[in-house]
Amino acid sequence: MDHDEEAKRKRKVEGKMLKRDLIESSGGKRPRAVKDENRAKKKGRSNQHSKKGKSKDSQHRFGRVMERVPCTNTPRKSTLSLAIPGSIVSNAQTMELRTHLVGQIARAAAIYHVDEIVVFNDQLAQSIKPHYRSNFRKKDDKEENTQESKEEKETTAENRPMPSTDPHIFMARILQYCECPQYLRRQFFGMHPDLQFAGLLAPLDAPHHVREGDHSLFREGVVYDKKGPNGGSMVNCGIRNQLVEIDRVISPGIRCTVRIEAEEYASSSKAIKGQVVSPSAPREHDGTYWGYTTRIAQSIKAIFDECPYPEGYDLKIGTSERGDVSVDNGSFKSKVSKSFSKFKHSIIILGGVAGIEECIDADETLDISGNQSRKLFDLWVNICQFQGSRTIRTEEAVMISLSRMQHVLFPNESNSKTKPNIVEKSIDDVKFSDDEELSDESSSSEEED
Repeated sequence: MDHDEEAKRKRKVEGKMLKRDLIESSGGKRPRAVKDENRAKKKGRSNQHSKKGKSKDSQHRFGRVMERVPCTNTPRKSTLSLAIPGSIVSNAQTMELRTHLVGQIARAAAIYHVDEIVVFNDQLAQSIKPHYRSNFRKKDDKEENTQESKEEKETTAENRPMPSTDPHIFMARILQYCECPQYLRRQFFGMHPDLQFAGLLAPLDAPHHVREGDHSLFREGVVYDKKGPNGGSMVNCGIRNQLVEIDRVISPGIRCTVRIEAEEYASSSKAIKGQVVSPSAPREHDGTYWGYTTRIAQSIKAIFDECPYPEGYDLKIGTSERGDVSVDNGSFKSKVSKSFSKFKHSIIILGGVAGIEECIDADETLDISGNQSRKLFDLWVNICQFQGSRTIRTEEAVMISLSRMQHVLFPNESNSKTKPNIVEKSIDDVKFSDDEELSDESSSSEEED
């Protein structure tokens, strides 16, 4: 046995010496030429012949992430609001399902350019059961018995936020979190039990969620308690190692929209110059979607009474399976475009599990009953006349309503007499970001691919 062990040791030493001589003779590089050639051959084969007989580039050409969101280059003056009852959250069984449900609504709102989401109380909601998985490390029994650990436990319990039992607050918090750009979330959202599963949601990837190196004309930022060389407030707009000095002084901690010219990005100074604009400026400039705002209404009546626009909603759309007009009707588009072609602020109101009629019946602030729901709206629409299921869930109705009503929601842009300045591009001109770096909003599945 000893003789065999000595022989093995000699062979190992000889192997190490031979390997060291090869490295020295090759100029300090390991002798991996054979393996490198085999890898290059395998890569060449995979590029030439994929599983389906197509090249790798052509296989993933249309599945990559676009560098910029397509824009019509047409300014949009009208707004679109969406009203959803918070009671739909209490219908989900677990915290994961509730979070996923709200994430579906946020995704639909970003896809179809919703400017405002109203979470209203339909008086039919139930309190949700708080669920909180403690991330604090358990202490030993000896340490728990000490007076200091008891005092520390009491102070942490007082400062620790409690999970929401109100479904309306829970829904509004998740919607606001999804809409906020990633580089601003630490400023506006602390550790909260309601956001425990928010990391599982699909990102919105909206245009205002700009990448770090993008030279975007508009950016969202948070105001710091600091002034620049010219006396303006300093704003963190998500640009690495650079703050933006705006043209005025604003209270610290406020979120604002900043316009930054392209030549400012090439500035060598630590602070670049920007101008504070309205959050609607990107939409009115070239039609770029710039996120949604979220508010809570305590009743259906409060949706209209607390409207943020001075003119109010001049196009109110209610959805119900008992609607008097259907989107499937051939004359629907021409009928609606003639009557409501000049609206400024539109709103779509969806009901909960029992529909809008039950919401109006439960609202004591209204003088009408559920059978007279038609009187509240300019359009009382059946969005899916030939439905196969007995019920359409609210999160499904959101996607159906926005997709089927798109030609009614944006008539000012589609029917404009002036021809929009649309830049036509071929597929070869479209730039993708996957070849350079991963998006900040890439999911785990995308990174694995």
